[in-house]
Amino acid sequence: MNKTAKLTILQLNDSHAYLEPHQEMFWEGGDKVYRQAGGFARIAGYLKQLREEGVVLALDCGDTFHGTYPAIATKGEVMVPILNKLGLAAMTAHWEFAYGPEQFKKLTSVLNYPMLAINIFDKQTDKLVYKPYVVQEVNGVKVGIIGIACNIVDKTMPPHFSEGLYFTLGNEELPRYIKKLKEEDQVDLIVLISHLGFPQNMKLLSEVKGVDVCLSSHTHYRTPKPAMQGKTIVIESGCHGSFLGRLDLTLENGKITGFSHEMVEVGDKLPEDVEIKSIVVEAMQPYRDMLCEKVGETKTALDRNTILEATMDNLLLQSMVEATDAELAFSNGWRYGAPIVPGPVTLNDLYNIIPMNPPVQTVDISGEELLEMLEDNLEKTFAPDPYNQAGGFVKRCMGLKAYIKIEAPKVNRIQKLFVNGKELEPQRRYKAAFVTEQGVPKKYGQNRSDSGIKAIDAMKQYLKQHSPVELQLLGTFTAV
Repeated sequence: MNKTAKLTILQLNDSHAYLEPHQEMFWEGGDKVYRQAGGFARIAGYLKQLREEGVVLALDCGDTFHGTYPAIATKGEVMVPILNKLGLAAMTAHWEFAYGPEQFKKLTSVLNYPMLAINIFDKQTDKLVYKPYVVQEVNGVKVGIIGIACNIVDKTMPPHFSEGLYFTLGNEELPRYIKKLKEEDQVDLIVLISHLGFPQNMKLLSEVKGVDVCLSSHTHYRTPKPAMQGKTIVIESGCHGSFLGRLDLTLENGKITGFSHEMVEVGDKLPEDVEIKSIVVEAMQPYRDMLCEKVGETKTALDRNTILEATMDNLLLQSMVEATDAELAFSNGWRYGAPIVPGPVTLNDLYNIIPMNPPVQTVDISGEELLEMLEDNLEKTFAPDPYNQAGGFVKRCMGLKAYIKIEAPKVNRIQKLFVNGKELEPQRRYKAAFVTEQGVPKKYGQNRSDSGIKAIDAMKQYLKQHSPVELQLLGTFTAV
């Protein structure tokens, strides 16, 4: 390449199968505000507009096929016709494996763009399961696109997610693909689409040189301006398809000489693509009546945008406590789940909170085990080495109060722990309700049993009894 070229890269990440516009939370004027955002008709409309203006390389960083009821009901298949119309160049993955590796292989086989991962291997053969990279020429620029999937799929997710597979971090594999693309394929630009998470990507890029642009995902960061790691431009663009990351590059003789960035809010100012809107309406039609059912009301906004505790999860946890008469309740620190604004609560809202609708289980856990479990979770969230961070926000808990030093070393973060107002008794056993293996991992507790109620029904019962609900932050974890 011996000329000046312009290229726009568009990032979609962590859209979690939010097909239609939905409520989103924004920080404005020192407070939270909520308004409608997202929807694939607007995403497609903006992409179409961009392509009329210039050359676009559109990339998907994963968490695309999972997160809403229609996606779960069809094991991700509802997304395929929509995604195939977007003109994407490549994707990588994480929650896509919730349907099992075979179903995800089926999904990728009917996509018109490749799934990329340098770090997913077959357990029996040690061979890569997906293509590690793809080369595309865009406006005279030869672009090498490398994919890194989320590395925690076989470490913290349920076993069926990774059956027959193992996942590495990708840091050992990445240098040789960069070398191959530069020396053998003679690319001008290397773009990494990575689902490791923002802190992990920043560390990776401090160790491995040669990536020009990194499109980060998994952690749902909203980067109003790009982060620079050495010469690498790094962006991440929120979640739920509420934002798109736009990066305009100027290249001269195969080198980036200038760039500008915008985190585009997918709001009502963007045009809607009529064809995609029609496909979305048709895709939603079988579920519309059921999901629109009103199941209660809330006085307070329920969201999941805070790292230590969230009002949305307090609804789930309080429902589990009431359904089981437990002293404590635990769920995952999920990041996805569109906010619920004051007013009616629908069945769709509940499925957005916990689309898998797992059974509520109970377990007897000792005070000693409880302390160990919470310390382990705090380390997975706040480990000073990003490579040791694994999972989402802090585990969601009800019935306890922990005073913590976030910056303290491993197993020393909890200063004081109280259960229902009384100081923790290490030898005492507490009845706890939980959902999923991440709520209370199998190594903790005794007498695990199924309560006979699923998460959605527990919340429906709670809303029926207590609407309009008013759920505040309780100070479950307080940084001191």
